Amino acid sequence: MSCKDESVRTEDVLAAVATGLWRWDNVTGTVRLDGEAARLLGLPPEPVTVPESTVRSRFHPVDWNEVNGIVALAAAEGTLAEARLRVVDEEGRVLRTVRSRSKPLPDRTDYQLIGTLQEIAEPQPGTTAAQPAVTGDWRRSREAFLLDAGRALAEARSTAEVLRVAASLSMPGFSPDGLAVFGVAGDRLSVIGHHGHSPGDESPFTEMRVDTDYPAAEVVRTGRAIYLPTPEEYKRRFPATWPLAQRFGRMSWAFLPLIVAGRTMGAWMAAFRQPVSFSPDERSVLTTVARMLAQALQRAGVAESERELSTGLQRAMMPTLGPEIPGMAIAARYVPTGGGLQVGGDWYDMIPLPSGRFALVIGDVQGHDVRAAGLMGQLRIAVRAYASEGHRPDAVLSRASRFLAGLHASGPGEDGFTVPRFATCLYVECDPVTGTLELARAGHPEPAVRLADGTVLVRATAGGLPLGIVPDTDYPTTRFVLEPGETVMLCTDGLIETGGHDLDTGWARLRTVLEAGAPVGDAAGLEDLADDLVAAVHGPSSHHTTGPLADRREDDIAVVLLSRQGAGPPAPAVRQTVVTVAQAEPERIAGARRQVRDLLHDWADPDQVDSAVLLVSEMVTNVLMHTDGDALLIASATGAPGSRRLRVEVSDASDELPHKRHPGEMSSSGRGVLLMEMLADRWGVDPRGEGKSIWFELHEPGA
Repeated sequence: MSCKDESVRTEDVLAAVATGLWRWDNVTGTVRLDGEAARLLGLPPEPVTVPESTVRSRFHPVDWNEVNGIVALAAAEGTLAEARLRVVDEEGRVLRTVRSRSKPLPDRTDYQLIGTLQEIAEPQPGTTAAQPAVTGDWRRSREAFLLDAGRALAEARSTAEVLRVAASLSMPGFSPDGLAVFGVAGDRLSVIGHHGHSPGDESPFTEMRVDTDYPAAEVVRTGRAIYLPTPEEYKRRFPATWPLAQRFGRMSWAFLPLIVAGRTMGAWMAAFRQPVSFSPDERSVLTTVARMLAQALQRAGVAESERELSTGLQRAMMPTLGPEIPGMAIAARYVPTGGGLQVGGDWYDMIPLPSGRFALVIGDVQGHDVRAAGLMGQLRIAVRAYASEGHRPDAVLSRASRFLAGLHASGPGEDGFTVPRFATCLYVECDPVTGTLELARAGHPEPAVRLADGTVLVRATAGGLPLGIVPDTDYPTTRFVLEPGETVMLCTDGLIETGGHDLDTGWARLRTVLEAGAPVGDAAGLEDLADDLVAAVHGPSSHHTTGPLADRREDDIAVVLLSRQGAGPPAPAVRQTVVTVAQAEPERIAGARRQVRDLLHDWADPDQVDSAVLLVSEMVTNVLMHTDGDALLIASATGAPGSRRLRVEVSDASDELPHKRHPGEMSSSGRGVLLMEMLADRWGVDPRGEGKSIWFELHEPGA
């Protein structure tokens, strides 16, 4: 008897039971059919080799789309590929339903599929279990389940949360009641988490060697899934470890590899109280969940590593404020931006000085990435070193600018080229005995001062370029006294501009918070005020905020509050501001106008406020135009609200006294004295040894 005759008789037998043979070659893209297989596909009933596209056109598109996934799964697991397929004619009408049972024969990345096609009975009309409807419902349930599972696992932010999501998954028709996730550490298995077991049940499986005769260990070694549909199958294949599983009373088990980027990072066990046959559809669902679970665990592990690293960076880079200072209270907050490491380019510091004074520093390195955090750490150390050597504020910033420029600190720009990294900084040297503050500013927002009566002023401060732009830059120093009961606020632009605000609207928002706060009499009150400032921008915050709230930050935030303790405002209350406008800085006239307007924020007569602002602008402008020196503005308001007196003095170094002129309609100057006479309640000129002082007074209605 020849092999050929034997083959013919086999085909005849299969044809008698409506079963055909096919061979699908993935390399050549052809399918070889025997006569019965060709008949089942609606082709002439004779052996034929046809292109893959011909066979594809004979199957329902929905069924064909699932074939590739089923075949790939069977090839990966070394099992049969089983599928139910509907055969259609040229017009898309269903002719019959066939069952395919095939064995993939992989060859590297290619494979051949050898198997059978068998016609199955069509459901009779009126039956309660029409197979196509049941199959369609199950497929829809499966797709909905996988979408929900994928979304839930993608949103999990920690390993514990991933395991909770995995435990809550309700698979369509065959939900497991026991789950376990195994990890690999060296040559040992570890139980990362489990569900459906009592505490301590994982003990026998912890520290198990990878070469143990246990399903999870074999899955880790081979990277192939293991399905055990019955206890007998478990006992037959793994007799050594069967007693460990027997006590849980389960009926079926699935062990699947957790693979990320081609590397098996662990195994996932799903155990069932009811018998499960692990059909191709069920294996497909389990395999998909295992892949999503592996990706979620990988993401959670990376996120936890980043959080641990960022927490360490915070502890290393963000200092404590040091010991208490008699007569002073200090509070600080740091809130990093989101998107990765919870540390950025903002920083603050408190530095004891050799003179017995102390320095407060706040700064912002450009950027929110790891490089910005690294440069911030280097710059903070450099500033601390220069300050500890006893240098004055201007010298500290000049040296810091040269230091940053010398680092060649640059990062990639949007066009692929490099751009220099710079930093803004505000350095304040404080004498705790007298309350004297000496400030030097490098492109940083100006400080704000809350007076003893709650009035908030943005303190005009001379400044220079940000650090690192021009190595040899001068930074002028501004000096003022923090009186008892007053508080100065230093902050980065993140506190001002977050939430779509610009500098003006951002300051207005902060001024409302500062003015509404209770009087600061101790350190606890200052801490509350710091919390209120951060909460006004982003909601409740701790000293160092991390987690989902921090992830929504638009920019890093750093804020430092310094308050001089003492008896509250004197009686009568005095508000005062001092502004210097240099010849080379005429733009600071706008700052002087703003200082006066802020000083009179609760003045009873708005027209008098406008008059005061106009007169200040006229007086300071005249000094810059008609003298060679700078203008010194001192404005003070005394008395109780409703009966206060405003006195404004502008001093200069010129001996030439102003005189009244009569300008024409087209004249651009000469109206200063006329405005004084028209708008001020009192005004005058006081000659001094060197220069003069021009002053005016306004009396609040009722004064």
